[in-house]
Amino acid sequence: MTSPSAAGQRTDADAEHRRGIAFGVTAYGLWGLFPLYWSLLAAAGALETLAHRMIWSLVVVAGLLLWTRRFGSYLAVLRNRRQLLLLAAAAVLISANWGAYIWGVTHGHVVETALGYFIGPLVSVLLGVVLLKERLRRAQWIAVGLGLVAVVVLAVGYGEMPWIALVLAFSFATYGLVKKLANVGAVESMAVETSVTLLPAVAYVVALEASGSGTFATLGAGHMLLLIGGGFVTMVPLLAFAAAAVRIPLSVIGLLQYMTPSMQFAFGVLVFGEQMPPERWLGFGIVWLALAVLTFDGLRRRTPKTLEPEPVP
Repeated sequence: MTSPSAAGQRTDADAEHRRGIAFGVTAYGLWGLFPLYWSLLAAAGALETLAHRMIWSLVVVAGLLLWTRRFGSYLAVLRNRRQLLLLAAAAVLISANWGAYIWGVTHGHVVETALGYFIGPLVSVLLGVVLLKERLRRAQWIAVGLGLVAVVVLAVGYGEMPWIALVLAFSFATYGLVKKLANVGAVESMAVETSVTLLPAVAYVVALEASGSGTFATLGAGHMLLLIGGGFVTMVPLLAFAAAAVRIPLSVIGLLQYMTPSMQFAFGVLVFGEQMPPERWLGFGIVWLALAVLTFDGLRRRTPKTLEPEPVP
């Protein structure tokens, strides 16, 4: 017979699990909506949008540090040479990832950006082998092999290598590896990363405005608010992800992460009208098969040795 205290603990655990699922769906759902948001800023261009995203993300995260009284831990990371260098490298990687993603969305390559985040987990597995000397199980090797075949098929379909997808996949997988090595909390990590990129971002925006090429103050209040809002739309899903990660198992997060590229793919085809000839469908089909193999193996083992999934920028 189950005691009242044990039943209460189980009820609390179930409630926390449900909250974790809700936070995870919120995080990955918001990331999945990103193509709609960044496409509204096409007039600004990828670099100006990226610079403003860096600036206003720091404003938001600084407010979070003060609100949660974690400013001291942020300063401690700045004094830790190893963590600071790792997060500086992470800042460069995530800047490349954000820039490539915004450029892809604003130049009619939403489907290819989705592909980048579909193959990201496969690249993470590959990095684990190359850099961390991890030993893969047979299913993981099959998944990686299928991923390589898919890239070749898609290269034929696109008439060239899917460079946007590859930049997104490799930059984000490497970013996840560096963040794992740094082992810093999500808010403090984002604060350090955006601090590193603040001066270049501000210098670029000032130079644009001084030359008359900037759009911040010339395209109306709505455009200005969208640029400022980039900081908020960056941080809100990140916080939701952090809340989910402490409430639900890694295997569940691993499944939820496919929401984002699935939504992006759907937007690319159904909303933005991007073409999907048969060879691209074949390439995506192989990618989805590889992810199914990888996911099934992870769920079966329950303790996957691959890199922990990182939030999608």
